[in-house]
Amino acid sequence: MILTFAVSGYRSLREIILPLEQLTVITGPNGSGKSSLYRAIRLLADVAQGRAVGALASEGGLQSTLWAGPETFSRAMKTGDVPVQGTMRRDRVSLKLGFADEDYGYAIDLGLPVRSGRSLFNLDPEIKAEALWVGEVLKRRGEIATRNGPAVQVLDDSGKRAHVLGDLSSFDSMMTHAADPRGARELLALRERMRGWRFYDHFRTDRDAPARRPQVGTRTPVLSSDGSDLAAALQTIREIGDSDALDEAVEDAFPGSAVDVTVTDGLFEVVMQQQGLLRPLRAGELSDGTLRYLLLVTALLTPRPPPLLVLNEPETSLHADLLEPLARLIATAAERSQIIVVSHAAPLVEALDRLAGATVYALNKELGETVIQGLDKPAWAWPKR
Repeated sequence: MILTFAVSGYRSLREIILPLEQLTVITGPNGSGKSSLYRAIRLLADVAQGRAVGALASEGGLQSTLWAGPETFSRAMKTGDVPVQGTMRRDRVSLKLGFADEDYGYAIDLGLPVRSGRSLFNLDPEIKAEALWVGEVLKRRGEIATRNGPAVQVLDDSGKRAHVLGDLSSFDSMMTHAADPRGARELLALRERMRGWRFYDHFRTDRDAPARRPQVGTRTPVLSSDGSDLAAALQTIREIGDSDALDEAVEDAFPGSAVDVTVTDGLFEVVMQQQGLLRPLRAGELSDGTLRYLLLVTALLTPRPPPLLVLNEPETSLHADLLEPLARLIATAAERSQIIVVSHAAPLVEALDRLAGATVYALNKELGETVIQGLDKPAWAWPKR
């Protein structure tokens, strides 16, 4: 289980050190920083896939995602006696991401590039430092692997620090280029663990959504992020997962209804029999809310539970009557996976708190900065450049 998530310098998240539980709910009004926190967690997962620099570029580049306020707020700024204004910068400009779980901790520091020549990639962020350590807090004696600039050091079996790379590119992470089953087993293990994290963010349910169309089906223990393989994933739950739980989840939300998968000319399609109807409805005929709920059911009842599952605004297009069944479904899934839910639906947040004892963090904005009132920050340290 991840114990701590940390982010610094990303959009409105000037400095957030967040303790996580088995089920954590992030809530708050529009514009409070919920989406930024979700993106920050997803960006950290992108590091293990070698996609962090590309993900930042798709958001407009590092310059567009960096904290836009002053490095620090004076007391007079906070009280409103003087306007918010820039202060003398003491630290380097950077975007930092990290986490610590029950075994290891990892952090990465991305900074502004050193311009070289006339390259068209001069706006790409550079990875300045990385660290992998044992324990919840980064300490020198607990370091397993470190990266400063192009150099990577890894603790060998004798307990000595050995150089394994000296020319790592500024856009490559040691997570993807230094992980080795012989010399950097811990780095490899953590990378694979991070690659198992799953994110579901606004399933498509429009008229042309892939989930509405018949699709070629193969065994699918993990629903894709866009839900395009819904029929195959549902049938996989039927055959190697908890088919009874699937039926119960559908009955809980739609009394008297049942979901099945048909195959025509090798193409899989979801059909739903609803109470009072003489024929089942095909996926293309289902309402947006009904289809979205089926997608959430399939994601949460996966036969291959992930170490971390993050849901961003799962309540979108759902009727209020479906929020309680959804909360029960999430609470059950949290027995097998650590789950983070980002939501502004008060009924869903309250239900998760009541049914599963979820840890709830309410975000707010103060002077453009995302803050969490009453948060007891865990100890944390960033790697040095």
